[in-house]
Amino acid sequence: MKTQNILHIEISNRVAIITLDNPDEKVNKLDETLIEEFSAFLEQFKNDDSIDGAVLISGKDENFIAGADIEMFKTRETAEELSELSWIGHEILLQIENSPKPVVAAINGSCMGGGSELALACHYRIVSDHSSTKIGLPEVKLGLLPGMGGTQRLPRLIGIQKALGYMLPGKNMYSYQAKKTGFANEVVHRHALKEAAIKAVQKLSENKSAAKDKRSLLEKILEGNPLGRKIIFSQARKQTLGQTKGKYPAPLKIIDSVEFGYRNGFEKGLMNESKLFGELAVTSESRELVNLFFGITAAKKNPHENEIQPVSKIGVLGAGLMGSGITEVSIEQGYHVWLKDQTIENSLKGSESIRENLDQKVNKRIISRFERDEKMSLIHPTDSYDGFEKIDLVIEAVFEDLSLKQSIVADVENRASEKTIFATNTSSLPISDIASKAKRPENIIGMHYFSPVQKMPLLEIIKTEKTADWVVATAYDIGVKQGKTVIVVNDGPGFYTTRILAPYMNEALLLLEEGASIEQLDKAMKQFGFPVGPVALFDEVGIDVGAHVADVLSDKFEARGAKTSTKAKELVDGGYKGRKNRKGFYRYESGSKKKKEINEEIYGFFGGSNRKNFSDDEIQQRLTLMMVNEAVYCMQDGILENPIDGDLGAIMGLGFPPFLGGPFRYIDKLGSEEISNRMKSLQKDHGARFKPAALLEDFAKQGKTFHESA
Repeated sequence: MKTQNILHIEISNRVAIITLDNPDEKVNKLDETLIEEFSAFLEQFKNDDSIDGAVLISGKDENFIAGADIEMFKTRETAEELSELSWIGHEILLQIENSPKPVVAAINGSCMGGGSELALACHYRIVSDHSSTKIGLPEVKLGLLPGMGGTQRLPRLIGIQKALGYMLPGKNMYSYQAKKTGFANEVVHRHALKEAAIKAVQKLSENKSAAKDKRSLLEKILEGNPLGRKIIFSQARKQTLGQTKGKYPAPLKIIDSVEFGYRNGFEKGLMNESKLFGELAVTSESRELVNLFFGITAAKKNPHENEIQPVSKIGVLGAGLMGSGITEVSIEQGYHVWLKDQTIENSLKGSESIRENLDQKVNKRIISRFERDEKMSLIHPTDSYDGFEKIDLVIEAVFEDLSLKQSIVADVENRASEKTIFATNTSSLPISDIASKAKRPENIIGMHYFSPVQKMPLLEIIKTEKTADWVVATAYDIGVKQGKTVIVVNDGPGFYTTRILAPYMNEALLLLEEGASIEQLDKAMKQFGFPVGPVALFDEVGIDVGAHVADVLSDKFEARGAKTSTKAKELVDGGYKGRKNRKGFYRYESGSKKKKEINEEIYGFFGGSNRKNFSDDEIQQRLTLMMVNEAVYCMQDGILENPIDGDLGAIMGLGFPPFLGGPFRYIDKLGSEEISNRMKSLQKDHGARFKPAALLEDFAKQGKTFHESA
């Protein structure tokens, strides 16, 4: 049989071994070339009597198929064209599913989207036990539904409730979970994958046995009748609306698609899935989420790739929440980390918190005990700078105090080599101020992580005028390897993310001073699309941190005539720090899982407990436009170098609603003139802080957009 460009085919014991390996890409994608080659193979496969079955396996390390190639969407604009694209995929997968010869998927590494749907159409699935193996249908994150049979095959394989549990949030399924749910028939070592798959084909060609139903008795009873399914779908819609506030159409369409298939049968379910896929793909929400995907993908490419210096040893200063988080994401990539604190007890405490997190992964069978121990061996707790002369990168994560950070720079420069990079995790202090007394300011950079580091996807790199390009390139490389989406901004108070968050949070305090209630502020902004309200965010970040940021940025804002609230400082002086000391805008009872209650005492700082009602629209406009306008100021002042980084930073670091595309796409969508007019209207009522940035007014006059594709 002929070897294709992406499909490489060999015959072993009457079994066709089809190795997927796109030579032009780091990962395999389900694109039109692969679809064409696969279609051609299936025609030959069907008529070749010398072959009993086939194995699909990847030639890539730690990747089976990363999903469909989203570039295919760019050449199709209408719902009909995109539905047709979905149906082409269905036709290929139906050929596999209906083949009289068994096809076995041998999965190692990431198997996402269309890759998972391809595996679902196979007659048998074997997954490796390697920690890189993960299966998922994450289309919902692009504002879509699985468009190649996922909404029809997965529920029938593992059950409706479990399938919705994976499809609605787009979460991953790891090896053990894949076996437990029934997605995988076997779990083997990755080096035994090919041989196990060949044996499976031989076994299936002799005797096609039905897959074992892994659902519980209760699941079988509930899912096995129309009334039970009606309850499941009703509850799923209720929960979904509670989480999405109706802002994202895709989750509800996923539920609709699954339900339609159960009511009308598998074939009609596939046809309806294609129809819904096309309808979703042309929504503004999906378009913005796809733009976000392209931005994240582009951010993986290092702009100074040729200047990256090798890093194997990292020093992290401060073993608290941030320091231990940075350490954890570093050891995940094989870096040795010297975790330093003032005492060895503190360092060991930070190390132990990492072990507890890894133990949770062991308990969930995501990693093995051996892998946990291997990772833990990379942490070197210490209370001294001994050995720092061999460290390539030092990241400090200590308290936000300028003189303290400057003294740490001096200590590190005295003990480390001339090539050691010093990165500060400050969230607001200018990097140039921290580097002002340094011997080697060209080695100093900001690496602003977000808490919790293990979950938050953004890394904001801040460079000064003196930071060397190789330092930027190396820090960028570290961030990408840690799994972060990296943006690079120029230095200034608050950089980008903290600077645009500050006026948003300040406006929330001013609304409280005007009589708004905590509950309405948080509810209105969550309804707008933010994952958490501004007042709850104060408690989570720390009211003391908010007060510090306000102090750092107040001069800049007041120079523009912007009113800055002093309430955060007053609250800190009154002993309020938020969740960290269980004294904030909300009450925090030890061990309580009840819904958070408003701390009514705090209204004493805001004119008393008599609150007045504002329209949700006023709250949403005032807070959102403060953030959006400040983003434009950051572009105007040269903090940002492009609007894509501005959108990525706001969405991935601050929770700006992803379906709106970020501050700059939000402006482009509504129009610069419309945003400018709204700002001017608010300026009349509330003062100079709402004055539109000059760049925004220029764009309004010229009818310009920040993104070319707007």
